[in-house]
Amino acid sequence: MSHFTKQKITMLNTPDKNKLMPYDEIGDSHISTSTDTPLREDAFELDDETKVELISKHFKEIMQIMGLDLTDSSLKGTPDRVANMYVKEVFSGLDPKNKPAVTLFENNYQYDEVVMVRDITFYSMCEHHFVPFFGKAHVAYIPKDKVAGLSKVNRLVQFYAKRPQVQERLTMQIAKEISEQFGTEDVAVSVEATHLCVASRGVEDATSSTITTSFMGKFATDEYKLQFMSSLKQG
Repeated sequence: MSHFTKQKITMLNTPDKNKLMPYDEIGDSHISTSTDTPLREDAFELDDETKVELISKHFKEIMQIMGLDLTDSSLKGTPDRVANMYVKEVFSGLDPKNKPAVTLFENNYQYDEVVMVRDITFYSMCEHHFVPFFGKAHVAYIPKDKVAGLSKVNRLVQFYAKRPQVQERLTMQIAKEISEQFGTEDVAVSVEATHLCVASRGVEDATSSTITTSFMGKFATDEYKLQFMSSLKQG
């Protein structure tokens, strides 16, 4: 994976993985030590309705601590709305049962050139501050014996976006999943996103964006990498 911010690459490759940084030192740095989303072993023991009930209860307590009047008609339904949104929408990608099924078809035409899906809109949630980041993903692969319906690329992007995330991990998870599901090692992914944890708080920079890439197989060579990046500039 490549990243346009050298400092973040250095942080991803911290030599001592057992040395944890205090949360106030981590700040906006996107530290990640694995392509897997960090989940507890018992993450799916509770059913969705129980999760909604518990999240609603605890979010209500948060609102009360902040001094909000939950008897107000505008606020009294907020804990339930937030809980349902978390479990059934914005974090639905945490649950493996929601992973989209991928139907493959025989590559009867023996097509062996690049297939590219550009400008896939996604919305995700920064796992450091639980505020959104959003943007466009671009995915390319070179088919082998099978080809996939194009909508499956979009659905896989959405699945991995709908969870607490860091952009670097999202990029790598998409590439890995496309490679495994589509049966090809030749995959390229580029993600460009605006982070509200940068735009609405902290440095409050509303004009910058972050670009991450992952190149596998042939796309790791200069020829295919250039073809992929050039395609993003067209149109």
